[in-house]
Amino acid sequence: QGQLGESGGGVVRVGGSLKLSCAASGRTVRGDSVAWFRQTPGKERVFVSAIFRNANKYYSDSVKGRFTISTDSAKNTVYLQMADLSPADTAVYYCAASSRILLSSLRQATHWDSWGQGTQVTVSS
Repeated sequence: QGQLGESGGGVVRVGGSLKLSCAASGRTVRGDSVAWFRQTPGKERVFVSAIFRNANKYYSDSVKGRFTISTDSAKNTVYLQMADLSPADTAVYYCAASSRILLSSLRQATHWDSWGQGTQVTVSS
């Protein structure tokens, strides 16, 4: 299944931007479905965005228009460009990958088979 490693988290002011990276090793993101989820203490992991089989992109309503997911096949990396950040975006962000997930299961964390360790994003007011 390979490994995924997130980076790029940090502390940013309200209205600021941040770009997260997720480097894959032992697997290729090209052709896989890839996603970003986020999680706050005591809460379940929540869907943020995904690319289904290197084709269509999907976003949660809360980030649509502010976040952009992309991949770089040459670098075998998935990105999440985040803009106009608010304190509600504060969370640990995780990337996920799967070669078998169905479109109907894209937003369900339990259906993804590979996860990174997460990176903390804190938006301060």
